[in-house]
Amino acid sequence: MASNLSTNHFLGAPSTSAGSARLASLQSPPPQSLQLPARRSQSKRFEIQASGSTYGNYFRVTTFGESHGGGVGCVVDGCPPRLPLSEEDIQGDLDRRRPGQSRITTPRKETDTCKIASGIADGFTTGSPIKVEVPNTDQRGNDYTEMSLAYRPSHADATYDFKYGVRSVQGGGRSSARETIGRVAAGAIAKKILKQYAGTEVLAYVSQVHNVVLPENLVNDETVTLDQIESNIVRCPNPEYAEKMIAAIDAVRVRGDSVGGVVTCIVRNVPRGLGSPVFDKLEAELAKAAMSLPATKGFEFGSGFAGTFMTGSEHNDEFYMDEQGRIRTKTNRSGGIQGGISNGETINMRVAFKPTSTISRKQNTVTRDKHDTELIARGRHDPCVVPRAVPMVEAMVALVLIDQLMAQYAQCMLFPINPALQEPLEVPTNEQAQVPL
Repeated sequence: MASNLSTNHFLGAPSTSAGSARLASLQSPPPQSLQLPARRSQSKRFEIQASGSTYGNYFRVTTFGESHGGGVGCVVDGCPPRLPLSEEDIQGDLDRRRPGQSRITTPRKETDTCKIASGIADGFTTGSPIKVEVPNTDQRGNDYTEMSLAYRPSHADATYDFKYGVRSVQGGGRSSARETIGRVAAGAIAKKILKQYAGTEVLAYVSQVHNVVLPENLVNDETVTLDQIESNIVRCPNPEYAEKMIAAIDAVRVRGDSVGGVVTCIVRNVPRGLGSPVFDKLEAELAKAAMSLPATKGFEFGSGFAGTFMTGSEHNDEFYMDEQGRIRTKTNRSGGIQGGISNGETINMRVAFKPTSTISRKQNTVTRDKHDTELIARGRHDPCVVPRAVPMVEAMVALVLIDQLMAQYAQCMLFPINPALQEPLEVPTNEQAQVPL
């Protein structure tokens, strides 16, 4: 390995004579009158200056932190005031996401205990930014020494260098799934608002691990419960297929390999009218949110690709009037969204996750100074990410829906609704929280 490659927490580009010449040319003032800021001295520590860490327009979430830094978390801006909120409301979902919870997850031991640092007074949200912090306590940065010099195949090591010219080596930095703690924390807040205000329930479960596929007719999306999903370590609501999935993960885990899978997510009691035509269609927002999660490689909505094998007469969801006088659809191949707008039926989607990139088997790769080499990655990694991805998918779906709910309220609920065509967004029996004076 080249001796000039630093193994500090953040790595800059390897120094070469050509590279030094290019840096020198960048430090020279440009022609004419345009003046650029002076480049930071090479002797100072590099830091990643990354964008893309914020999601949402009305309910805005920014995540922060890295896998082996001091901690991770999020800042939520735009949360409505007077919502009862405590760490316990968030901790349950963080426990479902945390490492070390079973033999089929990474053995890293983290309690992922959260602390709300701002935005709460007397147990209620104040309308100001909410900061949620989770410390990193089980760090093993030395496990990543080899990976500071060589790129892990199919990981973000190389592309981070291609983009920034510098990266956080230990644990993958921002590309680590540990970043999703902030998403799950914010998603827990979003889920509480959706449930309390509109009766909306977001549930996800594992429907495929490697070549073990859960048949769709074995799970009733209208009645499946969180307890059924959480009854086993793989988070599949069908016990028979759960055992098959666990066996599939165990088979590759003992060989130092990994497998992928699919998470199915459903949303019940969705208010009608969420989403917008054209560019901001609800399923497009859901796709973006889901595909922003680490290791995602595919997204299907409603009938998905299977719908391409059907004719229009077979695929169309015919309307009918139910016993309560509401317009409903007899089938739900649209997945609860038509024309980019929710129709009140159950939303359903599937998110595909690739096999975990970091494995403990020998692989061919190249070094940062562009030499062929072999790599056996050390560290602690999930043999299959999908069991822990379940609360992550729920969180991202909830963040989309709360942002769209607030947008719908802002645009279409300022004036009295048209009761012949529209419905109130809130649950009619919702009890108002008693805020202490």
